Amino acid sequence: MRTAELSCPRLTTRAGGPELSRVVAGMWRMASWNYSVPERVRFIEQCLDLGVTTFDHADIYGSYTVEGLFGEALRASPGLRGRMELISKCGIKLVSPQRPLHTDKHYDTSAEHIVASAEESLRQLGTDHLDLLLIHRPDPLMDFDAIADAFTRLRADGKVRHFGVSNFTRHQFECLDRRFPLATNQVEFSPLHLDPLGDETFDGLQDLGVAPMVWSPLGGGQLFTSAAPQAEALRLAIKEIADAHGQAFASVVYAWIMALPSRPLPITGSRRIEAIEVAVAGAGLRLPRPDWFKILRAASARDVA
Repeated sequence: MRTAELSCPRLTTRAGGPELSRVVAGMWRMASWNYSVPERVRFIEQCLDLGVTTFDHADIYGSYTVEGLFGEALRASPGLRGRMELISKCGIKLVSPQRPLHTDKHYDTSAEHIVASAEESLRQLGTDHLDLLLIHRPDPLMDFDAIADAFTRLRADGKVRHFGVSNFTRHQFECLDRRFPLATNQVEFSPLHLDPLGDETFDGLQDLGVAPMVWSPLGGGQLFTSAAPQAEALRLAIKEIADAHGQAFASVVYAWIMALPSRPLPITGSRRIEAIEVAVAGAGLRLPRPDWFKILRAASARDVA
């Protein structure tokens, strides 16, 4: 498979929301890649050549180092920023040498922290705006009005263009969305983690016309490595479908996820451009309905009737 043969489609997450690449490049492991600045630039260029223009960050990734590493690449090649969309997340405070004032791990979704975190992300990334900012996790102490106020201030100042959440329940999403229009909810989903199909997360987003983002679409690698009987049965079902269509195993998984009417955008986590090519190939694959349900039956270990 050659990069030149692939082009990732784009999708607007909601009316008035951001247009993102259907496959998103996840940066949470970048600190462990040990890439030089030229290697980081090359990786970003290869993603962009595939049409993967959206890059997912969080302030805490790499113990608060990944945004700075990515920012070094953008400063080394200034033309890259205008070709991409940058996402970041905030709301978790980790104990880290990079944050000496943090003495205990906790959530902080106060307006002051959201604004300060967004401004620090801009500084680390070396950009004047984020395309999308998400609240990383639901906070038991979160005040929906205070969050909406922070979002309003950041948008008015031109620092963030769109806003969303991550790992929110349907009810939590709708409570905040009534106060400020949200562009997405980034949640865990894979054939090994089906909760959003049954807990109304995807149904609620589809009802609002909001496309979710999906983290860990390959089950954190467990789809390839788990020795659990259910995982092995699932792996066999996916492999049979992949072989029948002449497609890579992971392409079928990505296609299965993107077939949902809520229009999920899966996030890759790989440093290998070949793995990202496989994800992009999945965006162009349309699974017959019987094949889609074959994977669901194997994933849930129960029949559909």
